[in-house]
Amino acid sequence: MKSLFLEDYEIGVARTSFGRTITEADIVLHAGQTGDFYPHHMDAEWCKTQDFKQRIAHGTLIFSVAVGQTAGEINPEAFSYGYDRLRFIKPVFIGDTIKARCTIKEKRDHPKKTDYGFVVELVESINQRAETVLVAEHLLLVKRKPAHA
Repeated sequence: MKSLFLEDYEIGVARTSFGRTITEADIVLHAGQTGDFYPHHMDAEWCKTQDFKQRIAHGTLIFSVAVGQTAGEINPEAFSYGYDRLRFIKPVFIGDTIKARCTIKEKRDHPKKTDYGFVVELVESINQRAETVLVAEHLLLVKRKPAHA
């Protein structure tokens, strides 16, 4: 575990995950976990009558995969504060392979805790055609370097 303090984060630094192919099993398991059995995800025949002509993955599934893809290293000086501005830009289909790109977008002070600040990471999920399918902002609450350091 490498400690990164607020001062260690640099705007514009990015990392990209390995790809992960979305399978029918992923969609079925996610439907069972969430109770979201809408036909857009589960009914192949009905989907043939719709704009996309095939089943689409749940947006929440793709969000979960993207979050997992960005969670590579543990930083004991930071923790997730939540996500803002989550958008599902394009559909993800069975067989699509997605990667997550995470870019440091912003750093700002915490309004009350002077020994902490926020790091905002732009999380983008990108398919094999280089199309952005999901975007979100991940907020990290990060400890400042100790005064004596």
